[in-house]
Amino acid sequence: MIKIINAKVVKDTNELCPVEVLIDQDKITAIEENSRIQTNQPVDIIDAGGKLLTPGFVDLHVHFREPGFEYKETIFSGSRAAAKGGYTTVLAMPNTNPVLDTTEVLNDLKKRIKQDSMIETLFYSAITLGEKGEELVDFAAQQKAGAVAFSDDGRGVQSAAMMYDAMLAVKEQGSILVAHCEENSLLRGGYIHAGEYAKAHHHKGILRLCEDLQIARDCAIALETGTRYHICHMSTASGTDLLRYYKGKCNHISGEVTPHHLLLCDQDLQENGDFKMNPPLRGQEDREALIKALADGTIACIATDHAPHSAEEKAKGLNGSPFGIIGLETAFPLLYTELVLKEKLGLYRLVEAMTTAPAGLFGLEGHKLEAGSRADLVLIDLGAEYVIRKQDLVGKSKNTPFAGFQVKGKIDTVFYKGKMVVKGGQIIE
Repeated sequence: MIKIINAKVVKDTNELCPVEVLIDQDKITAIEENSRIQTNQPVDIIDAGGKLLTPGFVDLHVHFREPGFEYKETIFSGSRAAAKGGYTTVLAMPNTNPVLDTTEVLNDLKKRIKQDSMIETLFYSAITLGEKGEELVDFAAQQKAGAVAFSDDGRGVQSAAMMYDAMLAVKEQGSILVAHCEENSLLRGGYIHAGEYAKAHHHKGILRLCEDLQIARDCAIALETGTRYHICHMSTASGTDLLRYYKGKCNHISGEVTPHHLLLCDQDLQENGDFKMNPPLRGQEDREALIKALADGTIACIATDHAPHSAEEKAKGLNGSPFGIIGLETAFPLLYTELVLKEKLGLYRLVEAMTTAPAGLFGLEGHKLEAGSRADLVLIDLGAEYVIRKQDLVGKSKNTPFAGFQVKGKIDTVFYKGKMVVKGGQIIE
């Protein structure tokens, strides 16, 4: 048994409260605030030294690139990057090679996860075969093979009829449809936000409308069908307005936002591939609206959209580089430093958006600080200050625009199923 003493938890008032936790094998067996846990059993004592205790983080949106793109990331390297960042459950997107669209591919992936993952790595099935938007997958078979939800992430489902049929099929399985919202007919070669930076530097822009049109369409279909529907990586102020409107009509539509869309806008762009992602960094007004929507609960949770690419790929500038940046190892300290310490978001809401909120949306086990819950826990040194450096990252790829940022809130210790996997900020093999 393990007993954690001198930890603190954040209350919904944003006050920190002393707490002790008792872990037996993979479960929390007792948790007491403002008092000591008494036990007659021998225990290993871990003195948290006043560090913040949270449930293990949950990321509903990662790309571990396996199978097919192992030079960018693997389940082995990606799960360790996740653990170092405080994550104990992640959901891997299906845009691999081959795409996760058949039971054969899913069964192979499960073997890889069992062999190589340090934490709980769950996975999506594609919505359409090959993510081509032409033919639906066998939803029942994919769910039986272990798919937690369904997404064609990386591209939007272009046909409204196809999306309608997909939602009916997903509802029949009692599952969740998760959408990358992008109207291809309006892309017109764009690769960054269609804002002032694009105009000044002669780049092709992506309109907000590309995202908003599919959010509006899909929310209307989800309202009609009653399907659980979740919007990926929201980036526009108008998108948050649409989500707020439809959430007022039903309780089965939700959305996520990434750290980079909360912290950066197109005014921060540089001629550097590490600043290119999809959806792109939007305007300052969009960033402010996203923060507001996260704070008031319109946007339920934070997801990193961890998207590794090689240094060679990202060396081709804004035009030539592939979309995507990494985020698992840096999410909490960046958000704590830039939002909580600057009083733009409460600490309680930040922790909730990274733990209980995403877990609750997808019905995931654990991720609660209560007796009987799985012992996925994180200790965070809120006072520890450091600089994000690419050479300190454990993932295979280093494509982050946040290198050089000075942050507070270091992930110190991580437990997964009661086993310590990170100690002193370092992975334990």
